[in-house]
Amino acid sequence: MHVDHPVVIGVLNVTPDSFSDGGRYTDVEAAVRHGVELHSAGADIVDVGGESTRPGAERVDAPTEIARVVPVIEGLARAGVLTSIDTTRAAVAAAALEAGATVINDVSGGLADRGMARVAAEAGCPWVLMHWRGHSRHMNELAVYADVVAEVRDELLQRVDDALAAGVGPGQIILDPGLGFAKTAEHNWALSARLDVLVGLGYPVLFGASRKTYLGRLLAAADGTPRPVREREAATLATSVLAVAAGAWGVRVHDVAATADALAVWRATGSPRLQSSAPSGTPAPGETSARSEKE
Repeated sequence: MHVDHPVVIGVLNVTPDSFSDGGRYTDVEAAVRHGVELHSAGADIVDVGGESTRPGAERVDAPTEIARVVPVIEGLARAGVLTSIDTTRAAVAAAALEAGATVINDVSGGLADRGMARVAAEAGCPWVLMHWRGHSRHMNELAVYADVVAEVRDELLQRVDDALAAGVGPGQIILDPGLGFAKTAEHNWALSARLDVLVGLGYPVLFGASRKTYLGRLLAAADGTPRPVREREAATLATSVLAVAAGAWGVRVHDVAATADALAVWRATGSPRLQSSAPSGTPAPGETSARSEKE
């Protein structure tokens, strides 16, 4: 799937406890309907997740996660909607790919389940490697950096090296800085300001700030109360436009229609992309990254 515009990935959480829309799409019919709506609104890919990764979230087991996501992915595949599976488990990713998903979105970057690299390598599908230091229950304790931009870059490159060593093709890899995952608001802003550092690694970069807590804190009321989740869309749009202007391949958002509108305005200015569109879901087979060419 080669596209001439920044990729928009729509969020579809089929969980009871996700921070933004938990419980709204636990019914398969409602979830499929919403996924189709996201696609119609401009989502190139709909990202289906069956386990919440919000700070402090408790884990569910793999059978529960599979039972949540597979019927939804099957329904969306029948409707002609491209999907990604948002999971850290190899077994869930394999089941989702069998059901029709075409991209793996792994918030652990392959660290949570070392079998994920094998699944991605065998499938030959795009694999989003997000920067991650630990599961949701403990990740806030791990938000300690001397230089967050340099450390996130280096840790992501280690994930890339591990993926390549496991047989994953360089053209399958997408990087994500992991905003909010083992990161404070200050870390998120620093990474946003220096997104060019990750773009410069030569892999597509996915940016996901949608409705996150640090935006709510930025827009807090006079008494310090964070802006409610559903009143963070304008801030989300701003982050998305700034990210693609910095060269991001795509953005992961809840409000697809508004994002598509904002990016259409950005494209109308004739602003050049700093990084070419990639995947099939990502880069075409045989494409190499700047890093792999050097090595």
